[in-house]
Amino acid sequence: MSSSTPRHPTLARLPPPSRAAFLLDFDGTLVDIAPTPESVSVVPGLPEILVALRERCGGALAVVSGRPIAQIDHFIPGIPYAVAGEHGVAVRHAPDQPVVRAVLPALPSHWLAEAERIVAGHPGASVERKQTGLVLHFRGAPDAGAALKAEAEALLAQDPQRRFHLQTAKMAWELKPGGIDKGTAVAQLMQQAPFAGRVPIFIGDDVTDEDGIRGAQALGGLGFRIPDDFPDPDAFRAWLGELARSSGAADSWEG
Repeated sequence: MSSSTPRHPTLARLPPPSRAAFLLDFDGTLVDIAPTPESVSVVPGLPEILVALRERCGGALAVVSGRPIAQIDHFIPGIPYAVAGEHGVAVRHAPDQPVVRAVLPALPSHWLAEAERIVAGHPGASVERKQTGLVLHFRGAPDAGAALKAEAEALLAQDPQRRFHLQTAKMAWELKPGGIDKGTAVAQLMQQAPFAGRVPIFIGDDVTDEDGIRGAQALGGLGFRIPDDFPDPDAFRAWLGELARSSGAADSWEG
């Protein structure tokens, strides 16, 4: 999958629209990475591209993100047919269906207070609270990465049953329950219509997305990653636009 010179996957590598299912990461893939989770920006034209692509694939377009589902709904409301949030902890299989949450251990009650104390010692660092875990962000304090990792590992040492683990992310460390990841999210999504029976195509940019790529490949699908296959999110969005605008026969990507 990796190469020394980033290049776009050719349309000929893809299954036809009637057989394709797209499962897309959000941060660093659909949108550029921002200093804070709430400050990301959806570039003009992206919603229209996603809607067009979703229609070409019979609805089989999902966002698979580390964010809570509510945040995906906030940034691109009504666009993906399905959403998997919190790395697969929460899955909504269709717009009119409820969110299904995995049964997972509760975050130890004092960990959040400890995390707030930890980032207070590193100006620019912050804590993101999730329903089943937390994230220590250090994009605003890049020199604090090693120290925050050590602090996170100290918290994990208080969990002798090893119910939680440390997940590497871009300029962040996430404490999350084990056994659930983007690969398990892909497997869940691909079990139900309109995804079932299609070829999954997972695209992401982060270490956490490698699970999604492996999950798609295990089902006979494809996985691409920024910057290995696209130089940056801009190039990836342009490629999505090519797919959405492709005007060949109904069962082909090529004109």
